Amino acid sequence: MNRTYDVVVLGGGPGGYTAAIRAAQWGKSVAIVEKASVGGTCLHRGCIPSKALLRSAEVYATCKRSEEFGVRVGAPESVMLDFERVQQRKNDIVHQLHRGLQSHIKNNKIEIIYGTGRLIGPSIFSPQSGAISVETAEGETLTLVNERLIIATGSRPRALPDLMPDGQYILTSDEALELAQLPTSLLIVGGGVIGIEWASMMIDFGVQVTLIETAPQILPAEDAEVVREMTAALKKRGVQILTEAKIIPEAINKTAQQDATPQQIRLELEMPTGRVAVEAEQLLLAVGRVPNVEGIGLESTDIVLERGAIRVNPWMQSSESHIYAIGDVTGGMQLAHAASYQGLLAADHLCGQATRTFQHSDVPRCIYSHPEVASIGLTEHAAKAAGLKVKIAKMPFRANGKALVYGEPGGFVKMIADEQTNDIIGVHIIGAHATELISEASLAKLLEATPWEVGAAIHPHPTLSEALAEASHFLDGRLSGL
Repeated sequence: MNRTYDVVVLGGGPGGYTAAIRAAQWGKSVAIVEKASVGGTCLHRGCIPSKALLRSAEVYATCKRSEEFGVRVGAPESVMLDFERVQQRKNDIVHQLHRGLQSHIKNNKIEIIYGTGRLIGPSIFSPQSGAISVETAEGETLTLVNERLIIATGSRPRALPDLMPDGQYILTSDEALELAQLPTSLLIVGGGVIGIEWASMMIDFGVQVTLIETAPQILPAEDAEVVREMTAALKKRGVQILTEAKIIPEAINKTAQQDATPQQIRLELEMPTGRVAVEAEQLLLAVGRVPNVEGIGLESTDIVLERGAIRVNPWMQSSESHIYAIGDVTGGMQLAHAASYQGLLAADHLCGQATRTFQHSDVPRCIYSHPEVASIGLTEHAAKAAGLKVKIAKMPFRANGKALVYGEPGGFVKMIADEQTNDIIGVHIIGAHATELISEASLAKLLEATPWEVGAAIHPHPTLSEALAEASHFLDGRLSGL
């Protein structure tokens, strides 16, 4: 059976459904091909469920320190965690958002076809259009002819040859999100964003955490001062952090549960100081994600792959002009909000409405740990490596009234400006609600604002956002640094 659409979107994650809705709003007939559930990894196995768990962990940890705020709920050890209810709350949030998303797609007259799609080359009608074969969930085979195709197939957790996920000893974030009960101890391999968020969550839940990173530091993409602050904060809360640690494959050992002794996975690490043995009840792999490019028929096209991801231009076009690719499948910044933005750009461009291009430097980066981290633009090291002469201001939250009221005085706002143009080229925040505060910096960067312009905006008091204003004033030479 053949069906014809102006636009077909392969994948219904944040990038896919955003692109579909925008194209439909431009008057195009649109279909989404989705093999599981619309919302993709972000809604079902990533952003939303992990942040729901992080929030429960934060509340649990806050209850145990409630006497700091003059609220007595009993001794810290009397605060009880109902992990089954934690998981139920997470699932309820996901289901609510899923229902709302389905309605939103339906209201925009977009057809959702549940099944597995595969490109089958140019259509018989025009070499500048394409066709997709879809094996539906009902066992039907459909051919979707389209003028434009958007590939938004996302990514999956990366595995390591010697540490393959088994769902028992070795987990990816997919399996960890569905844990029926918490382990008593956890090894986390990978000190990037995913590893840091899980380390923060699990230590708040009372799990013993050891974080293993092969690089000299955790969060290698972040500003060095932010990394130092985060490292100190995690260690203070009890996370053991091992950097420059190489796993010795032949020394991986798994021991089954015996009587009252829990199961264990044991690793030996080669470190600058020699061999170190670590063990825990389970191990979480947090070593990045792999674009889903297999099994979708790319071999029938002239699409070019680079490092396992689809190469695109600034309008998200692949090397075949009628085929676009967005989100994780393009590699680079594998972030839901980047995918959504790319979806808008792709839909605007294929509809002849493009007014902008995608710039990696305009995408904010967020880590929902405790403390939170958020950044946009260049780090201090990257700016200097690019030959820029910079001026820098750093405002600590310990001097911010709202941070003290919150009981979260740690962290800072660091702002970097180009000394020649006076443009803000980087903002880095670590502290309470950093992921909310970064939006102001994102807008400032989009508008190529100077520190004076950010500081001239009236910031309400007391708020955490005042730290951004104070950093701006300092860069503009109007206040002393603290």
